[in-house]
Amino acid sequence: MDILSLFGLVVAVAGILGGQFLEGGEIDVLLQLAAFLIVFGGTMGAVMVQHPLKIFLNGVKMAKWVFVTPRTEAQQLTYRLTAWGNAARKDGILSLESQIKTVNDPFVQKGLQLLVDGHSAEKVREVLEIDLNTYETLHWQSARVWEAAAGYSPTIGILGAVLGLVHVMQSLGEPSKLGAGIAVAFIATIYGVGFANLVFLPISGKLKILIQREVNKREMVIDGLCMIANAENPHYIENKLRGYLG
Repeated sequence: MDILSLFGLVVAVAGILGGQFLEGGEIDVLLQLAAFLIVFGGTMGAVMVQHPLKIFLNGVKMAKWVFVTPRTEAQQLTYRLTAWGNAARKDGILSLESQIKTVNDPFVQKGLQLLVDGHSAEKVREVLEIDLNTYETLHWQSARVWEAAAGYSPTIGILGAVLGLVHVMQSLGEPSKLGAGIAVAFIATIYGVGFANLVFLPISGKLKILIQREVNKREMVIDGLCMIANAENPHYIENKLRGYLG
């Protein structure tokens, strides 16, 4: 669980609601189901039109990474790659075959299998970089689902406000209701701007950081496996891989 993301969201919402309360406003005025449906439904619909189904669904699935961050275990992977390099120098590449089943990451498994099958470092890099490029493209596009939502949300919020004002104009014969009606109409704008800046943009930004971290890990794996294929000294492998840890 990423405590900072959860705490940040709580602080943002509490700050807005607290400011509303201190100004003498009522909190329940901000709770408008119609405005929520217009903004959230309209935004999601626009995002669906923009993106293919696979990318949209993957973007929605990845949103949980903001609060439940995937473990990369880059430090542990550095130790394992160094140990594999040492074993390969002493006992040959085929000694790594027993390690394939001990790895949970399909990307690392595939690289080890390529080594055991006797492929050169160039071939290993060629195959794994194709996998990496595919992974990177899919996940960057999926993260941009939330970036797109942040772009549409404020505009849909203005649309909701205009719809609310149209409803108010239809009630001009009852002046006592105009003030409250106008206030409610602008709640849609608050929702639009709020969703964009408190939810959609932060999700997109956090996902991009996590994707880059995973890409760096995979680049480290490619480098490590290629050095093993070239029978590099284990100390050299370890020192180079530590540069990826930052």
